Amino acid sequence: MKDHSVSLNSIRAAAERLDHVCHRTPVLTSEALDRISENQLFFKCEHLQKVGAFKFRGAYNAADQLDPTQLKHGIITHSSGNHAQAIALAARLKNCPAYVIMPSNAPKPKIDAVREYGAEISFCPPQTSAREQLTAEIQKEKGAIFIPPYDHPSVIAGQGTIGLELLEQIEHVDAIVTPIGGGGLISGVATAIKALRPEIRIIGAEPLGADDAARSLSAGRCIPQGAPKTIADGLLTSLGQYTWPIIQSYVDEIITVSEEEIIAAMRLVWERMKQLIEPSAAVAVAALLPPQARPHLKGARVALVLSGGNTDLRNLPWN
Repeated sequence: MKDHSVSLNSIRAAAERLDHVCHRTPVLTSEALDRISENQLFFKCEHLQKVGAFKFRGAYNAADQLDPTQLKHGIITHSSGNHAQAIALAARLKNCPAYVIMPSNAPKPKIDAVREYGAEISFCPPQTSAREQLTAEIQKEKGAIFIPPYDHPSVIAGQGTIGLELLEQIEHVDAIVTPIGGGGLISGVATAIKALRPEIRIIGAEPLGADDAARSLSAGRCIPQGAPKTIADGLLTSLGQYTWPIIQSYVDEIITVSEEEIIAAMRLVWERMKQLIEPSAAVAVAALLPPQARPHLKGARVALVLSGGNTDLRNLPWN
């Protein structure tokens, strides 16, 4: 194992902090999707996690390590939705203020949920630079502690607890697939898995319209996100200074999928499994379905992380 910012020990410590706070999400199977993919699939249901996404793990793990003096001033972040909800709930559980900067085009259900958890929302233009500028201004004014959406060792370690759970829940697995946005999820899972079961393949799934991770892994250097365009709104961000080195070390393959394939996978999971997932989660499913199915994975036992389920029911993409 290489010396990265996150270790198996930090992930195990995160698991202890999350015990009795975080849901141990179930693993589902589907004979229908097994037949279509020609694999044996295991779906880790993080869309059934608190706040409807895996993000709660990392947000709470980071918040729980702050001392009372720091918590008094609150925590702050910028996010288009799932991390925003996670920070809002973590702050409520830690009895401290939460300040969330959200882009003006964030999905309404995610905005409503952040408000319901009690966070104070400030809106900004959708550009990353605008988010960061407003976050810095409010952070300076309030004295709040910044917990970024993904590029933070404690956040990554929290997400890595998914990997520990998977190894306890599935007797044998050949590969694990997660979607990639900023890389916090796959970095945490990969760190845990490669420390305990290095033979398991770690596969990322990414939209063609936001494929900076695939291009970075191919080039051997981190290539910033350009002008991403995808229905998977949780996967628009660039890789970070902590996540990219882990991805470069431990991720074996990245599969890219089209917008049509994302929508088809989302609908298929709803129709065959009766599970409503958001487009970002459907990216991982699309990566294992034809025509993306890889010959070297045929017949393999593959775990897929369904990363979130916060979908606007008024605007389902197949309507």
